[in-house]
Amino acid sequence: MDKINLLIIVNIISLFISLFLAFFLITLRTKYKISNSLFAVFLILNAIDISEPLFNTVFEGLSNLGMFRTTFAFLQIPVFYLYIISVCYSDFKLKPKYLLHLLPFLIVNLVLLPRFYTVDAGSKMSFIQDRQNMIEFQFIHVLIHLQIVAYIINVFKVLRKSKKLYLENYAGKNINAYNWLFQFTVILTILYVVALLKNMLKFSEYPHISEGLKISIWISSLFIFCWYLFKALNNPDLFRNMDSKLMLVSELVSTEKKGKPLISIEKEYNEELLRLKQYMIEEKPFLNPSLTIQDISSEIGIPTRELSVLINHRLGQHFYDFVNTYRIESAMEILKDVTKRKVTILEILYEVGFNSKSSFNTAFKKHTGNTPTRYRKNM
Repeated sequence: MDKINLLIIVNIISLFISLFLAFFLITLRTKYKISNSLFAVFLILNAIDISEPLFNTVFEGLSNLGMFRTTFAFLQIPVFYLYIISVCYSDFKLKPKYLLHLLPFLIVNLVLLPRFYTVDAGSKMSFIQDRQNMIEFQFIHVLIHLQIVAYIINVFKVLRKSKKLYLENYAGKNINAYNWLFQFTVILTILYVVALLKNMLKFSEYPHISEGLKISIWISSLFIFCWYLFKALNNPDLFRNMDSKLMLVSELVSTEKKGKPLISIEKEYNEELLRLKQYMIEEKPFLNPSLTIQDISSEIGIPTRELSVLINHRLGQHFYDFVNTYRIESAMEILKDVTKRKVTILEILYEVGFNSKSSFNTAFKKHTGNTPTRYRKNM
């Protein structure tokens, strides 16, 4: 079996898996319908992008359809960006303004219209053979590079802000989900960087390296998407979406308490802090693994905005760390209790409000400098 036939077989397998997973996501009954659909579209676009060997076998020679297929690369990263937003924010909705993300795709096809789409086969061949000198190809390559860089930067900005909002407003297990989504984006970014390198080498003196990188991208992208879906399907509650209207504490601080005397502000904060600490000790709301700052706000009668500024700004702690401090203190009391020596660490972490062993161990070590097991042994 020669190299071309083997590549086609690998390509067919990759396409089947990508399209099958996309079909599964589209038909899956879930409240995250928009997110799943967007990622399914991303998988389909990826399948179109990696279908070159099979496409060239079925459609021999240059064609408008073949060129049109390559321009779908301009839709991949915008769809991924919208997917990230839909995962991070529960109130995400598809709006007409998002059609602006189609502009690069439309512009590229308009640029190719005069000297490729509307000419005969001979002219198409000349266009491709002399592509290094064609202004259209130069423009397309610059545009795709700029698009990828711009979107990747914005994706990381969204992730950074959403994680910070989560730390300031939630105290559940789902912070690990944002850490993982960040890791996934980093890996995808590396994949795009390799793709950019492949594009640059394509028109250099090392086209064979470009071809090698292309094959490695086809194979690695398949494993990356399978890894993602395996993770997501085995953790259906992986993400906890937030309202996109939530503001960062740094934004709230500039607008809070304006016009009030400093003494009045300090007195009010001290009263609210006393009420908050008393509530945390007496009612133990931190035992709820899905506790949010809104839950506490409604119970103690302090507006969410003021409570957020109080904890995240005045106390200098994220709400996530603030709640975990009480959870760890509670866990320490159990670990010290000689009558509860037979209670396992796993049972303790669930009892005090944690849902994840890794987040419990991280928080415990951050608070005490020891692991729970070692802390118990030293008691």
